[in-house]
Amino acid sequence: MYTSYVFIVLAFIAVILVWRTATVVPQQSAYVVENLGRYSRTLQAGFHILIPFVERVAYRHNLKEQALDVPEQICITRDNVQVGVDAILYLQVLDPHLASYGITNYGFAIAQLAQTNLRSEIGKIELDRTFEARATINANIVAELDKASAAWGVKVLRYEIKNIAPPKDVLSAMEKQMRAEREKRAVVLTSEGERDAKINAAEGDKQRVIKASEASKQQQINEADGQAAAILAVATATAEGLRRVGSALSERGGIEAMQLRVGEEYVRQFGKLAKESTTLVIPGELSDLASVISMATSIVRKPAGTAPTVPAAPAARS
Repeated sequence: MYTSYVFIVLAFIAVILVWRTATVVPQQSAYVVENLGRYSRTLQAGFHILIPFVERVAYRHNLKEQALDVPEQICITRDNVQVGVDAILYLQVLDPHLASYGITNYGFAIAQLAQTNLRSEIGKIELDRTFEARATINANIVAELDKASAAWGVKVLRYEIKNIAPPKDVLSAMEKQMRAEREKRAVVLTSEGERDAKINAAEGDKQRVIKASEASKQQQINEADGQAAAILAVATATAEGLRRVGSALSERGGIEAMQLRVGEEYVRQFGKLAKESTTLVIPGELSDLASVISMATSIVRKPAGTAPTVPAAPAARS
């Protein structure tokens, strides 16, 4: 009976020793082991046995990327405007030994350092540029934090500003300014459109006047060319007719034909005059017709350069 009790006690002590000495480290974790209060080694993922009552796990670190919320704080811009800014910080433990002994609480230290650098960066720029310069602010803060956290075994991966909250009166003024800028752009665009429309209309009128004048000029040129061509054609036809008449007069029977033609024309014109006028001019003698024919014949037969003899005008009778 006594032996059973001893066995049970020894088994219980063995279980306690195994529980105190056997350690399982999860994936993406690291445990820092101390030997009698001094750093001994860093345990990676897996199963490990510690020396009972000598070694113990002093620090447990998560090697995953961690997100740390940076509380909102009041920052003053370069143009003396107070804005509330909050952010989120991404970091990762790279060296568990330094993260354990380099600083007491690396998360709190990095958050405080981030707030300090944020106030410094916001104070360098005006309020209007804080919204568009977020990427620059984030990059500058990450660079500064990375320098300080290297001694703590922590890597600062990213820093992102979440919100920038100016005072309500500043927001109202900014809205009025943006509204005025939009109205100004609208007025400018409207005036530019009207100016372009007037320029286009004037250019169109100019081109229309130029085209109309060119058309008028071309019309006058065409009409002058047509008239000149018509005059030339008439003159050519008249010259050709006179040439043929002169040629016909020089042939046999030409004079007699001319005399007959002159007599017929004389009689026709005389008859036409008697129909259209109330006052009639008739030859003084019947021999006047013969004298007209004789004069025409003498003109044809006279050599060039001699003036024909014109008979006396007949008497007028009513």
